[in-house]
Amino acid sequence: MKEFFNVTSIQAVLALTARFKAVCSEQVILEEAFGRVLSEDFTAAEDIPGFDRSTMDGYAVCAASTYGASEANPAYLSIVGTIAMGQVPQFTVAAGQAARISTGGMLPMGADSVMMVEHADIIDEKTIEVYRSVAPGQNMVSKDEDAARGEVLLKAGNRLRAQEIGLLAACGRSALAVFARPRVGIISSGDEVVPLSARPQPGQVRDVNAYTLAALVRRYGGQPRHYGIVKDRFEELLAVSRAALSENDMVLVSGGSSVGTRDLTVDVLAALPQSRILVHGVSISPGKPTILAQCGSQAFWGLPGHVTSAMVVFMVLVRPFLAHLGGCINDAPVRVPARLTRNVASAQGRVDFVRVRLVSRDGELWAEPVLGASGLVRTMVAAHGLIAIEMNSEGMEQGDRVEVMLFE
Repeated sequence: MKEFFNVTSIQAVLALTARFKAVCSEQVILEEAFGRVLSEDFTAAEDIPGFDRSTMDGYAVCAASTYGASEANPAYLSIVGTIAMGQVPQFTVAAGQAARISTGGMLPMGADSVMMVEHADIIDEKTIEVYRSVAPGQNMVSKDEDAARGEVLLKAGNRLRAQEIGLLAACGRSALAVFARPRVGIISSGDEVVPLSARPQPGQVRDVNAYTLAALVRRYGGQPRHYGIVKDRFEELLAVSRAALSENDMVLVSGGSSVGTRDLTVDVLAALPQSRILVHGVSISPGKPTILAQCGSQAFWGLPGHVTSAMVVFMVLVRPFLAHLGGCINDAPVRVPARLTRNVASAQGRVDFVRVRLVSRDGELWAEPVLGASGLVRTMVAAHGLIAIEMNSEGMEQGDRVEVMLFE
């Protein structure tokens, strides 16, 4: 009889990421960099914006010229020029002087702040009165405030969002080095699994996992590749697993990880070269019968066949491994605080992940459990995320504070 369920904790499983190396890097143009992970630090080659710049429509002034100004005691300043957008001022602003300036305009020499147009009145073409004081640096950005030459602006391992793309564009970077997207082979196993095009007969199910897992792989930065449905035949599963390992950085097999006479994943792993089973059972629910092996340099996962279990295991365990393989250091799930709407029981000795939907009551978020068997994909559709009931807890009570790990 096969040895089974010497369960491993979540923390111990995640610590195994260190056994696997990140994928190599490649060059991409900026237009294709969204969602990619930087493989080297990005350092500013110049100051950005490169000149002192107004953030308001108003007047470029020396701040000292406005000190003490008020409606009862305004300061009077002489207009010495107007600065057009994109123009380099050819004059200097001295004490007691001001220059008209638009948002984004370049401050002239001598000016160290901008008086908002709303806080000044025009007396005549050459004179304004101001009735507010400004401090040095107010309503402006300095020439190196966005980026200083030689400053490390983005660290390797960060996934690029729209704002990082904007910063790279501001710095004139048109191409950059990123980690390649990890390649992930997906195998569906089981005599009961049929293609989407088939009408399932009694005892059969369509191949849902291949599509949910592929979508999750894409969402978190990988490149999925389908290897089809494999029947419960040792030689067939072994051949497909070998092919998937030869072409990918990680392999996911759904089904074939629980106790049963036809569960062949462990036998296949034993037959693969340089293969070592690292985990055979994890102390979580759903998803206890999860397998993790190292085959050469690749991670090989045996995931539960039930769709909800497979998705939960992916979110909790596979996602961090995928992020690690892709060089990403900022891929933690988004979590929001909420209160539990009802009592939820749990068994000690495992971490229970409960599907919840978020509802708002009197301005506060509440987490409402979505109940249902692990084979019901609709429960995942109805849920906004997961809460974890810790290993040594017998459950949680209505009103308890929880953290909801959001589905993204």
